[in-house]
Amino acid sequence: MARHPRAPLLRRLLLLAALAASCSYYLLFLQAQASVPPRYDGFAYGGGAATAWKDAVLVEAFLDPLCPDSRDAWQPLKLAVERYAPRVSLIVHPFPLPYHTYAFYACRALYIANKLNSSSTYPLLELFFKNQEKFYNSATSSLSGPSVALGMSKMAAQTVGNSVSEFLSGFSDGKTDSAARVSFKYGCTRGVFGAPFFFVNGFLQPGGGSPIDYSTWIGILDPLVSQNGERIEMFTSM
Repeated sequence: MARHPRAPLLRRLLLLAALAASCSYYLLFLQAQASVPPRYDGFAYGGGAATAWKDAVLVEAFLDPLCPDSRDAWQPLKLAVERYAPRVSLIVHPFPLPYHTYAFYACRALYIANKLNSSSTYPLLELFFKNQEKFYNSATSSLSGPSVALGMSKMAAQTVGNSVSEFLSGFSDGKTDSAARVSFKYGCTRGVFGAPFFFVNGFLQPGGGSPIDYSTWIGILDPLVSQNGERIEMFTSM
């Protein structure tokens, strides 16, 4: 009897192991078998972020909109990036964890928002973080997929600036399904098996699956920004 409370933890660990094995498979084989997407995966944060990579420190975050750890990781990361912008650029890659039943729907919703109104993508991500409990497994266990899609559309419509029906129609668009799949597969090719995961200038940061607090981000970014600034100044003066 004493072992019963451990069962949910064991199931979660088994799911993580299965996801890690799946990601290992993609890491080895997917790049050779899958088509190259028409654009780089993810959403660039802030104005001009996508054009500033060459002369900026690039942070990439793999986040699940329905993951509490991703939610807790977002605010300190956002503040740190805004502190150093435009010398630091950020790209968020949606990464739906399989044990969050409707995380894939939430990631599709981000792509729907990005298509309808690209400036609404991050506000919608923050709205998901604020309202995660509405889409947790326990809250949606008796709901159908279409019902959850409708609920997400009602939540998103005002932020995006479109009608509920317009947003809901995005769930019937195969392109949003494909984009969310590419995001997941891309994360697997990078060795991502949880959320949040962070890369800085292509290098994985320690503690994958756990939030990084603001002071730690400053400790990571400040030396890189300083070095990058010195390098740009040197090239400018030549």
